[in-house]
Amino acid sequence: MKIIIVGDGKVGYSLAETLSQEDNDIIVIDKSDEALRKASENLDVMCVRGSGVSARVMIEAGVRQADLVIAATSRDELNMVCCLTAKRLGAGHTVARIRDPEYTDELSILKHELGLDLVINPEQAAAGEIAQLLRFPSAVNIEVFARGRVEIVEILADDTPIVGMQLKNIHRAISSDILIGAVLRGEDLVIPNGDFEIQKGDILYVVGSPSSVYNFCRQIGKCTQKIRNIMVVGGGRIAYYLVQLLRKNDMKVKIVDNNRERCLELTELLPDTLIIHGDGSDESLLLSENVRDMDAFISLTGNDEVNLMMAFTAKQLNVGKVVAKVTRTDYPHVIKTMGIDNIINPKLITTNHIVRYVRGLKNAIGNPIETLYRIINGKAEAIEFIAGTSTRFLNVPLKKLRLVENTLVAAIARKGKIIIPHGNDSIRLGDSVIVVTMNSGLTDLNEILAPGGILE
Repeated sequence: MKIIIVGDGKVGYSLAETLSQEDNDIIVIDKSDEALRKASENLDVMCVRGSGVSARVMIEAGVRQADLVIAATSRDELNMVCCLTAKRLGAGHTVARIRDPEYTDELSILKHELGLDLVINPEQAAAGEIAQLLRFPSAVNIEVFARGRVEIVEILADDTPIVGMQLKNIHRAISSDILIGAVLRGEDLVIPNGDFEIQKGDILYVVGSPSSVYNFCRQIGKCTQKIRNIMVVGGGRIAYYLVQLLRKNDMKVKIVDNNRERCLELTELLPDTLIIHGDGSDESLLLSENVRDMDAFISLTGNDEVNLMMAFTAKQLNVGKVVAKVTRTDYPHVIKTMGIDNIINPKLITTNHIVRYVRGLKNAIGNPIETLYRIINGKAEAIEFIAGTSTRFLNVPLKKLRLVENTLVAAIARKGKIIIPHGNDSIRLGDSVIVVTMNSGLTDLNEILAPGGILE
């Protein structure tokens, strides 16, 4: 696909980096010479200097032949005008990043009038991810496939009854239809077989329907915590959207913010929520507001270091679920040692949403990849393929297939039914097939087969 990205900030750069690695022709438009120099030196992209609202610049970038234009500048109005200009000049599809809550209730009108095919609000998307984690507090991370019918949930094996058990014996002890698709042990990733034995400290990637995964976690003692009372430090847009979402789940939220005007504004916007004016990084304030009695603590200020330190403090005060917003990506080892449960990165969430949309477009024109997540810090991929007429092993029992090394068929979604596959199961035409692999770059379901992979 030919894709034009307007705006080479963190989101634009991340999009260009990911999409250029997936056999797309990427053109980046930005006014900054420094941003374009970085993209040109490090990525396989074409760079055009100028404004995305300029018809001349758009035409120079090849908008008339573009399959997709993504407007990811820091200004909502500029993104909307970029997409309108691109659509009028012949671009196939347009995506805009729009952040202001004032536009939230008008998105359907904006999409229709401006010809937008997708609108992504980073803060709203981040709030959605946090809400999902609070509903499933034992999860470190959750990825969704097959339109929500299949989940890959990341959990820590600590004092659970499956520690010391081989995978082939788990189903005899735990009655839940799941599959452990990958295990991270220290820095080593394993795509396990039935003889693999779980050890304390392993991070497990559990695949199954949402109900099956939840049932499995409940049986091993990972779903005993119920989230009811939540403290949020930082009253920005994510906090606002989060309260809106959590209202539906009977969860009570207390917001702490050090900006008096913002506190007054939130009091009007969220009349049923307790808003506290104060410094959330002050441990004495947290204690006076009964942080020890909170089921969850979420740090959402604009400073990564402050968020991490507040989250660490909350963890030391024995808060059960702790989430921190971090916009930089160079903290993974530090975060791991701090014991923080979850990290939320709005820019990365935005990138992932848009990349999934692009893959959906490619699927519509013949590419069999429906969804792709890079998991375990990029060490593995979880890919959802659609089995088509070109799939060479339709209706062949999986026990007769020899797969490439470090690759696993984790789940099959078929007409509303979720199948955790065993040897006698087979893949049929139209199935959604979720594959976990350590081999990057798979673009077709047939590529999971080793040479001579169909056994007689």
